[in-house]
Amino acid sequence: MRVPDLDLDLLRGFVTVAERGGFTAAGVALGLTQSAISLKVKRLEDILGKRVLDRGGRGVALTREGETLLAYARRMLALNDEAVRRMVAPPVAGRLRLGVADHFIPRNLAPVLARFTQTYPEVRLEVEVGRSHELRAAMADGALDLVLGKRRDGETEGRPVFTETIVWVASPGWVPPEGRPLPIAMLPQGCMFRDRALTALARAGIAFEVLYTSASLLGVAAAAQAGFAATVLGRTGLPAGLAELHGLPECGTAEMCLFGDAEGRSALVDPLIGFIRDSLEAPAT
Repeated sequence: MRVPDLDLDLLRGFVTVAERGGFTAAGVALGLTQSAISLKVKRLEDILGKRVLDRGGRGVALTREGETLLAYARRMLALNDEAVRRMVAPPVAGRLRLGVADHFIPRNLAPVLARFTQTYPEVRLEVEVGRSHELRAAMADGALDLVLGKRRDGETEGRPVFTETIVWVASPGWVPPEGRPLPIAMLPQGCMFRDRALTALARAGIAFEVLYTSASLLGVAAAAQAGFAATVLGRTGLPAGLAELHGLPECGTAEMCLFGDAEGRSALVDPLIGFIRDSLEAPAT
């Protein structure tokens, strides 16, 4: 029996439907009509001889076979996109000293940097991870070329890259202690996430205690993972062992922006931003 080849174009349509939650949204993302996207998925199902999506009145949902295919499809598309970038992208070379706010780690940063350096081996990428305001101070002193960090409320400086939702998190199943102030773990004063969280709790009339303070985001996450306290993190970078904690006041969103003078560096910067955006549009499995 001859094994059929899967068409990457059909796989891209299927993955986009799964990630966007419907044919209409997928069509908007890919610049196609809803019927064109539906046809792509139907052709894919014909090749496989299995249904990969359930089309109900409330939208679409992955079948069991669709869930299996989705993981393979994401890997195939990522490899295809990386190969195309490597083969057709113009040569890129140079040195880039980049500061990255620690709110973008741990899940996102390492895979993005690995893929970028594999695709552009002639780029010498030097990365420093830290708190946004400290990195921007280092850039002002000439120690960094660019910083990917948070834009503070009311600020207009910086080139927007993506918007991050701030969420309360704790270890799975963690329940706040009854009759006591809410125990929380936070970064030191000056952190925008900390300011947002404390302000939201105060406005909601919720008593709290900052029982754990760490200059490292991983240290704060570790306190929450251990069940010692709750904390706030960006939704895109939640490490293993943490889950969103519902029932607490919303903390809004934060804009992650690129700060610094990118003049003459667009050949280095633009591909890197493309990798970052790709990583956010393709959820980890």
